[in-house]
Amino acid sequence: MSTDTLHPDIVLMQRVAADSKDALAELVTRYQVPLLNYFTRLGVTMDGEDLVQETFIRLYNARKRYRATAQFTTFLYRIARNAWVDRCRKLARRERMLGYIRLDVCIAEEAAIVGAQRQSRHDVEAVLKALSPKLREVLVLSVYQGLRQREIADVLEIPLGTVKSRLHLAMQTVREALDAAQS
Repeated sequence: MSTDTLHPDIVLMQRVAADSKDALAELVTRYQVPLLNYFTRLGVTMDGEDLVQETFIRLYNARKRYRATAQFTTFLYRIARNAWVDRCRKLARRERMLGYIRLDVCIAEEAAIVGAQRQSRHDVEAVLKALSPKLREVLVLSVYQGLRQREIADVLEIPLGTVKSRLHLAMQTVREALDAAQS
């Protein structure tokens, strides 16, 4: 397949594999804000920029292994997800080492929906934070990051049916919570 028919991101990644710093800079420019939004919506409040940087470092380190067999975004978000999961594990280990046993360290960052008077961005963010990690992750990848269900299944390495059921449940939960907040 010629480079004329490939998606521009795939062409850029192929150039990154050939050690083009300009191509890497272009990918960073294109995806740093979407990645930061992804991490923020997963509940990362303090070190989202660090996770974005870690994602691009990992992307660069994986440049020689990249194969254009799927969407570039699938590859990128799998790397981002792995960076987030590693951060969660590191935080959980740190908490255990300090003697504080807390379940769901990454997700339970003050996720309460209290006194919501009207549907607003703040309400949606609160509902999003209240979702379980598995539901939130599928919803964020679909609604906010624009990935198709097949791509989400590839990123999360779960069956397509699981993606569909989690997405349905997440949307239903969000609707119910926002309806309750309006009442």
